[in-house]
Amino acid sequence: MSLPQPVPPSWKDLGKSSNDLLGKDYHFAGTSLEVKTATPSNVTFKVDGTRDSKTSLVSGNLEAKYSDKFHGLTFTQAWSTSNALRTQIELENQIAKGLKLETTSILNPEKNTKSVVFGAAYKQPGLHSRAVLDVFKGPTFTADTVLGRDGFLVGAEASYNVTEGRVDKYSTAFGFSAPEYAVTLHGLSNLTTFAASYYHRVSPDVEAGAKAVYDTKATSPGVALEVGTKAYLDSAAFVKAKINNAGVLALGYTQALRPGVKASFGLALDTQRLSDASPLAPPAHKVGAQFVFEA
Repeated sequence: MSLPQPVPPSWKDLGKSSNDLLGKDYHFAGTSLEVKTATPSNVTFKVDGTRDSKTSLVSGNLEAKYSDKFHGLTFTQAWSTSNALRTQIELENQIAKGLKLETTSILNPEKNTKSVVFGAAYKQPGLHSRAVLDVFKGPTFTADTVLGRDGFLVGAEASYNVTEGRVDKYSTAFGFSAPEYAVTLHGLSNLTTFAASYYHRVSPDVEAGAKAVYDTKATSPGVALEVGTKAYLDSAAFVKAKINNAGVLALGYTQALRPGVKASFGLALDTQRLSDASPLAPPAHKVGAQFVFEA
């Protein structure tokens, strides 16, 4: 008798453990501030802003979200400093168990651009499938499916341009996921880019991971390689480090100062340009920080 199968991750979350380990909590592109608040009436507000260290430009976003868990309804309205208005409506587990419907619209009056996307996701034990229709881009219909059994995962994605009547993009992936480790192989962009990643929880306090990417159409030959680790200092702090084959070393430190208050600091060092003092060259090293307040 086979054991009950869990719901596999969605297509975009294949390899998520490794991507999060190597991509999150490295704040060296500037200084950012994020404030989140929640009301008793199930309305949450989020304000975030970032000052780019390279351009000194400040960008921000104001978001309000209302959730009705009993009826599976979520309504989100956001407004950015680029004057883009985003509206999202989600309905989950109402028409059928495991089915989620959503629509997202983005309007930018200054640039005279608009976007409307309809999406559906269906998940059951051993199956996670999604479909998205981008109305004004093509229209383009994108669908992906991930099947899982006994830790083994297989997934595929394809995009179909309705106007031109052809498949624009297709990708596939294979993987294996266990409680302590995960391995994922991707064939992306019409099987012209190949990626392999792994994640390993070495101990309750230490995580490690790596990712390799080979682009057959890249101008520079070779494989892009990145390896990183994360170590918990205690229940309120952790450090992260990663390095790639270009010699860029990134460090991150995150500390929970008190409940609802978190500070993160990041540093990126180009180890091949440690002694580079040319004023005309772009900065060899970067530093940044993020502060999060939540109530």
